Amino acid sequence: MRNRQAQEARRKAGSPMLLTTTKRLLLLTVLVAVGLASWRLWFSQQLEPLPKGIAVGNGRIEAVQVDVATKFAGRVEELFVKEGDLVEPGKLIARMDTLQLEAALDQARAQLAEVEQSVDQARANIAKSESDLALTQKQAARSEKLKASNAIADAEYDSAINSLAVAQANLGATKAALRTQEFAVKAAAAQVKQIETQLADASLYAPTRGRVLYRLAAKGEVLPAGGKIVTLLDLTDIYMELYLPADAAVRTAIGSQARVVFDVAPQYAARAKVSFVAPEAQFTPKQVETADERDKLMFRVKVQLPPERVEPYLERIKTGIRGVAYIQVDPRAEWPSFIGPPFPDQPPALEPPAALEPPAAVSP
Repeated sequence: MRNRQAQEARRKAGSPMLLTTTKRLLLLTVLVAVGLASWRLWFSQQLEPLPKGIAVGNGRIEAVQVDVATKFAGRVEELFVKEGDLVEPGKLIARMDTLQLEAALDQARAQLAEVEQSVDQARANIAKSESDLALTQKQAARSEKLKASNAIADAEYDSAINSLAVAQANLGATKAALRTQEFAVKAAAAQVKQIETQLADASLYAPTRGRVLYRLAAKGEVLPAGGKIVTLLDLTDIYMELYLPADAAVRTAIGSQARVVFDVAPQYAARAKVSFVAPEAQFTPKQVETADERDKLMFRVKVQLPPERVEPYLERIKTGIRGVAYIQVDPRAEWPSFIGPPFPDQPPALEPPAALEPPAAVSP
């Protein structure tokens, strides 16, 4: 009876452990609420509203990808670059096997030499035919005079006239043969030039300044026509792509000034210009009826970084870096005061990483 009363008293008083846990949860909730309210107050004080005439959008750095591919089917003989290499325009990227092309070129050149000899022979034949024609013309003229005085037999006269006709026909035939051989020379020369072009195309060069993103083929690999060798990032075409709502997009003109602030270097703002504004919305509801739905219309915009400003930073540029682009949709608008100065003309020195401390010795 006495034990039962004691248990009842403890139940009414509550467990001390339960009370302690409840108090801790309440205290933690209050602290979180106070901290969140304080952070919101501080953030609202720090956040400066954008001036009128300035549009903003998030994006990331991108570059045009250029595929270097073989024009003709063949085997990769040699590769001269690896992933990550910075290449200049005209840099030799790869060379295809050319043994078959070289053999075909030798054959085509031999055929060209043969038809050129045929042309020389045809010209010699023309000279002979012209000489024969001149002789038969003289003989025919004498026969005409003798015929007029009845000093020649009809058979001799007819033979002279026939010889003249044959000589004229022979000259025409040799001239036709010369034209045929000249056409053959042109065809053979075209064949030689075609194979020489294929040999030149067997050496693949970088079309622009860029960085090797992917090496898609290996030495000795057989590729079809159009087979890709490497993929380059065109470092002369660096831009940020973002999306603006309709009210900002319609006021954004090609050439509008922009400032790009990167997450990795928020203290600077890169100068840029708008190079593209999509002519149609990207996120369009199926039925745009209400004002709220019309607000969802978004337009793709490209902000181009000038190559002369990118040049000093080629070794540090990485596509995919995220940032914020501020666009001056109104030329009279002032830039926000929190936008930093432009990037230095030369990249600042990178701070060396902190030295790692050796682990503490463990006593036995």
